[in-house]
Amino acid sequence: MGAALQGADDHRGRWLTVPRTVAFVCHGESVLMIKRRKDSRIYPGCYNGVGGHLERDEDPASGVLREISEETGLEVSQLRLRAIYNIDPGGQPGVLLFVFTCACDSPVTPGPTQEGELQWVSREDLQSLPLVEDLPQMLPLILDMADDAAPLFVHSSYDRNDKLQLRISQVGTDVGQFQ
Repeated sequence: MGAALQGADDHRGRWLTVPRTVAFVCHGESVLMIKRRKDSRIYPGCYNGVGGHLERDEDPASGVLREISEETGLEVSQLRLRAIYNIDPGGQPGVLLFVFTCACDSPVTPGPTQEGELQWVSREDLQSLPLVEDLPQMLPLILDMADDAAPLFVHSSYDRNDKLQLRISQVGTDVGQFQ
């Protein structure tokens, strides 16, 4: 079956998204975070996991592994999908974000990257950092998930005052809403 028979060539009235990934690399009670450059276009000066855009020929798992390798040079294991976000920034396109956790046996801190500075941060210190705006609510949920937990499904949008709104669920369960 070709793309035309799937309707993939008709975008009229469709919600279009850019696929992205982010990973939280864990070593014991520490998480590898990237402090974005102050001149970054996206979340300047804020801390986030490592990740980026999916390439055309990638699935989310291979894409996030490529990003981890490019940004950190670290080898990881125990890759787990933790959340899928549908992000509505208020215009077209939106973002479809695949959130992963993984483990790293080597606590070596990689050097600076084009994206910013990588740092191992203890879980207890995470909330004291200027995190990307959804992470104060989401990171504890993601990091505390059981190994076999189903992923979270998140809808992220902004109200008329430009305040972040999160709706979170798992299969058959409403996990909560955050503002």
